[in-house]
Amino acid sequence: MSDKFGINVKQYCHAHETSVASLPPSRETLELHLEKLRWLQHERLVHLIVLVMTVLAELFAVDLTVLHPQTNPLAAVVMLALAILLGFYFAHYFFLENTVQRWYKLADDLRERMDR
Repeated sequence: MSDKFGINVKQYCHAHETSVASLPPSRETLELHLEKLRWLQHERLVHLIVLVMTVLAELFAVDLTVLHPQTNPLAAVVMLALAILLGFYFAHYFFLENTVQRWYKLADDLRERMDR
């Protein structure tokens, strides 16, 4: 891969799901899938940590803006910017969480197809 600025996670996940669904069920396919599942779980954990820290920063900005408006008028701008950022973070975390759950089901399906 020659992606200079990272990968498109949605395309990466979709490509993986498509390839796993088209591959014959085997131990190697299952191991590959479980390895990528671990990577995605790690990505989800990192995003959860960042999301929680961003929520805490947003709550601090809300506190400064609402309870102490005299402190700094810039706090309202920071609060608005963090609120927008949180919207995108929640959407991305929602995608990651649902993809991990879908990949659990995909692993179960692979195991079932291997048992047949």
